[in-house]
Amino acid sequence: MSVNPQLRSLDIDIPSKPDTLVRLSLLMADEDVNLQAIGALVEADMALAASVMKAVNSSLYGLKGRVQSVQQAVTYLGTREIAGITFEMGLRAAFPPAPELDPIWSRATRRGLLMGRLGQALGLDAWGAHSAGLFEECGKAVLFRHAPDHYRAMLRAAGNDAELCQLEHTGFGVSHDALGAALCESWGLGAAAVASVRHHVQAQADADLQAVPENRRSVLALSVLSGAMMNQPDMVDAVAAKLAPQADIDATLLLRSARRIEEQLQAATEHGR
Repeated sequence: MSVNPQLRSLDIDIPSKPDTLVRLSLLMADEDVNLQAIGALVEADMALAASVMKAVNSSLYGLKGRVQSVQQAVTYLGTREIAGITFEMGLRAAFPPAPELDPIWSRATRRGLLMGRLGQALGLDAWGAHSAGLFEECGKAVLFRHAPDHYRAMLRAAGNDAELCQLEHTGFGVSHDALGAALCESWGLGAAAVASVRHHVQAQADADLQAVPENRRSVLALSVLSGAMMNQPDMVDAVAAKLAPQADIDATLLLRSARRIEEQLQAATEHGR
């Protein structure tokens, strides 16, 4: 899928998809996903394999005992979460390391995990949801790479993402949500994931999904709910109740799934201490 020519005319570079992720996407697109093939792909890249093993053995996943191999990790976690870890590492590698980007990658990890597990629990597109969570803030990394000093000042000045988008429009003529959606398109993510990344800032501000067609709202709903789970846990009930009818999701099931996943991650964190 090609990137909007208007964005290209702004001379803001959209990084191309790493070769490893191209091959991983092809494997994930196969209806009969081959676990061994995915493990072998990750193992073929030493840096990627090391990153996957480090992530799998972190407290976030709460696995009992240390995982000793990529194949073992694939068996324990499943293809979606291993693919999510791999995509996150590939996304991070596409940009120069910088302290300002570290919080973005940390939030991406947790948000992708939350959205993927919510999608799985609700019988939705779990991989699309996981991917959207990983890519939600990647437009910030694009702008940081484009103008690090200028963008560093914007990050310091903005009180929230809505304010940051205004500063980005003034300074660059485009905001990170649009650039993030462009990166999703160029890397071949699905339409619902692209729509979620493009509209997440406004949707998270008011829990209104009307900007997105009805058949693409479910992933955006999971983005908004995950945002509440991460940043405003006392608002999760109210947010779930508002989102569910807009995305044609059962409100009770949505809230129950959110609570169960919160408990799982809390238990994982306590187990990892």
